[in-house]
Amino acid sequence: MTGATGNVGGQAVAQAHWAGLPVRALVRDPARADLPAGVEAVRGDLADPATLGAAFAGVSEVFLVWPLPTADTAPAVLDAAIAAGVRRIAYVSAWGAADDPDEEPEGILGFHTAIERLLRASPLEWTLLRAGGFAANTLHWADQIRAGDVVHAPYAQAGRSLIHEADVAAVGLRALTHEGHAGETYHLTGPETLTQAEQVRTIGAALGRDIRFEESPPSVAREAYVPAGGAAADGDVGEVRADDTGQGAHRREDELRHAHPSRLAIVCRCRTAPFRLAGSCRAGGGAVGVG
Repeated sequence: MTGATGNVGGQAVAQAHWAGLPVRALVRDPARADLPAGVEAVRGDLADPATLGAAFAGVSEVFLVWPLPTADTAPAVLDAAIAAGVRRIAYVSAWGAADDPDEEPEGILGFHTAIERLLRASPLEWTLLRAGGFAANTLHWADQIRAGDVVHAPYAQAGRSLIHEADVAAVGLRALTHEGHAGETYHLTGPETLTQAEQVRTIGAALGRDIRFEESPPSVAREAYVPAGGAAADGDVGEVRADDTGQGAHRREDELRHAHPSRLAIVCRCRTAPFRLAGSCRAGGGAVGVG
């Protein structure tokens, strides 16, 4: 499991462990990794493929989350996996990665497209998980929600069909542990499209507060986003654009469909702590959550 301490990879680690599967988690610092008891933590870094030999040794399936801003080291990473005997990879890609071989997207879609092409050209049994917007992306508003009852951001009516990270992990594990998914590309969304304004109202309802979305110019949001570590391109702030219609609420009707898809309202009720003022009221419980 790569990305083992992140939103999607962490869910994959937990679900595989709960299912009784032997799990090896790739982490930069095993001593600091907060993993379930019984999960094997190994040191390695996708940015340094020379560190991956021991991590891949004896591994037949890889759940691949790419944490880097470019695909520069991806060829060497896949070479190391193949040399170690890895047979099958489920790759967490993104909705919008290019199918046209002549298309060269930039930014996030650029490296996802590059890695998809490397996988297609490899001898590996690959499955591509093109996920739409993640439920955890709403955490971008957590500081504003803790501070008051208004979220300032651009594009109030931009809609997305958010999917919980646990659902993405469940699909990937299904592809890795069952036959019939090699060479498939799955587009994953939640069951409904919500505008950003509706998402904010939904979070407010879970908190018992009247929280509203107040639209601000993209230039103002970009000034706040980029110093905080974002890499917003012109006309694009935090992956949401004015023409973003949420990719629809489409889900492939096959055995990969998660039996109980997580709506944003359910996610918010499960874990509201990131949006609450410290000590103001109790955090929500539940097995899954935004974090």
